[in-house]
Amino acid sequence: MRLVEARIQPLSDAELDAEQSAAIRKTFPVGTIYNVFRTLMRVPKASKGFMAWGGYILSKHNDLAPREREIVILRTGFNWKSGYEWAQHVRIGKDAGLTDDEIKWIKQGPEAPGWSPLESAMLRAVDELTNDSFVTDATWTALSDLSDKQRMDLVMTVGQYTQVSMMLNSFGVQLDEGLELDPDLKV
Repeated sequence: MRLVEARIQPLSDAELDAEQSAAIRKTFPVGTIYNVFRTLMRVPKASKGFMAWGGYILSKHNDLAPREREIVILRTGFNWKSGYEWAQHVRIGKDAGLTDDEIKWIKQGPEAPGWSPLESAMLRAVDELTNDSFVTDATWTALSDLSDKQRMDLVMTVGQYTQVSMMLNSFGVQLDEGLELDPDLKV
């Protein structure tokens, strides 16, 4: 975590107006409303657009399999040192089938043992995008087992979670109850 307290405080239930409450409960009808969404609700129109785009990335419309998508999201969050993103998506990644070893390998990157050539290429693409905003020809070719749409979805997923990581880090969004900060992401 870059900040030990929020720069932008998440809205409490009492601070949500009827429109904000209805909008957030449309997406999350029951259960906890996470700090990231409570923070973004301070700008309702931006939040609405963000939820639509983020909804695509996390939906069945994204042609990356959930496990592959989570590898991409976790590496993006790790590269941007986003403790909040990492903590949320470790849980989601495990639900998508990632093992504890694979979670460790994501932090090590594309050269970690155990990755298939395609998984390694996906991690290398994330590293290239988060370093230089460009997937090299060699990595693009190594991703050839993916369809063009899957390669596009990979790039768009990295873009979405780059934006999310920047917001979380800069706004100081704090971990939700029950999440733990990874020791490798303590700044």
